Amino acid sequence: MAITNLSYKYKMSSIVVKLIVINTIAFLVVSLGSFIFRMNPGYFSRWFVLSDDLDTLLFRPWTLITYGFLHFGFFHILFNMIWLYWFGQFVLNLFTGKRLLTVYLLGALFGGLLFVLSYNFFPVFDDHKGYLIGASGAVTAIMIFIATYTPNTEFRIFSFTIKLWHIALFLFLLDLVRIPTSGNAGGLMAHVGGGVFGYFYAVQLAKGNDIGKWFENFMDWIANLFKPRTKKPFRKVHRTRHTSSKPAKNQDQKSDYQKKVDSILDKISQSGYESLTKAEKDFLFKAGKDD
Repeated sequence: MAITNLSYKYKMSSIVVKLIVINTIAFLVVSLGSFIFRMNPGYFSRWFVLSDDLDTLLFRPWTLITYGFLHFGFFHILFNMIWLYWFGQFVLNLFTGKRLLTVYLLGALFGGLLFVLSYNFFPVFDDHKGYLIGASGAVTAIMIFIATYTPNTEFRIFSFTIKLWHIALFLFLLDLVRIPTSGNAGGLMAHVGGGVFGYFYAVQLAKGNDIGKWFENFMDWIANLFKPRTKKPFRKVHRTRHTSSKPAKNQDQKSDYQKKVDSILDKISQSGYESLTKAEKDFLFKAGKDD
């Protein structure tokens, strides 16, 4: 029963919460797995981390995305998930969960690409070899995206009122300044790649050009591959003189019931689960149990 409730809450949660859950599960699996099998976390998850080697990337192209869900340190995942939740709420106030997911995944993709290109074509990285993990590039993309699209959004920190673009610009410049002196220059390059993508996406979107639409369509295509095909219902014709109005009435009631469920689900996709009223949450929970 508890597992069923958790599964229901996960399905009804926002995309931000789902991303945090996925990152947390991946962190626990890698941490426990590497401990149980006495392996280095990097070796244990070698099929999912992003290598700077082009030959390795050629045979593991999915790592341009999967690295964005891996963390080896507690504070690494903690701060990434805090920033994801905080900036993600601003995104969900204006956009759908699908768009936030698009920014997250493409931010990871472009952050990973800049990491690989830097280590293979910039002379300063000739003596540095390794791999990339972490959601920082994806989270930076979300941060810069929303700060560029709504720069004057204000929030309070203690007694100070700060605009969204202030903190986004500060964090982005801090990454740039730390590149020459940090021991994690590759990770910071991924931040830059994700941030540049987030900025460009927001600027183009403000002009009416949705450069992430192709990726949303691609995700829909992938999702449809795993959906069961619905068979056409068998039609049987009955010849009878007398018909009862009761089935039609039940059908109308069922139609109204389904319309209410669909309306609530649409509201969740646009504004998140937290926007529902208590009555809507209770109704949706009851509908889930009836199904």
